[in-house]
Amino acid sequence: MRDIEKTIENMIDKQSVCFISSIDDENYPNIKAMLKPRKRIGLKEFYFSTNTSSMRVHQYKNNPNASIYFCHKGIIKYVGVMLKGKMEILTDQESKNMIWKKGDTIFYKKGVTDPDYCVLKFTATSGRYYCDLKTENFNID
Repeated sequence: MRDIEKTIENMIDKQSVCFISSIDDENYPNIKAMLKPRKRIGLKEFYFSTNTSSMRVHQYKNNPNASIYFCHKGIIKYVGVMLKGKMEILTDQESKNMIWKKGDTIFYKKGVTDPDYCVLKFTATSGRYYCDLKTENFNID
């Protein structure tokens, strides 16, 4: 799995968009495009910035089950990876500082201490990789 892990990580790092999913109050999946994660630790942990007041945060509070999806479409080749796991909402200042970027004041007017700014931490438990008309399921330790 190690070689494929590196291949997946390299593909993820080249993407500018990630799709995240949550479960709504009627138990339907909701999918949203987000900017790529601010921080990634292997294929296990992914950190995103979002508004505390967002619908997604509400949904993750009610049901932390989540998946994230990255894909790359070349001229001939399509590659995708879906990771399943749990999403946590982090509001502590250390987590907020960890992924803050200078231009974020566009979204969070009060800066890094803005109460409407929080961090989504996704922890993956398994995944499914697609490349060259083949799929492979894998677990993440």
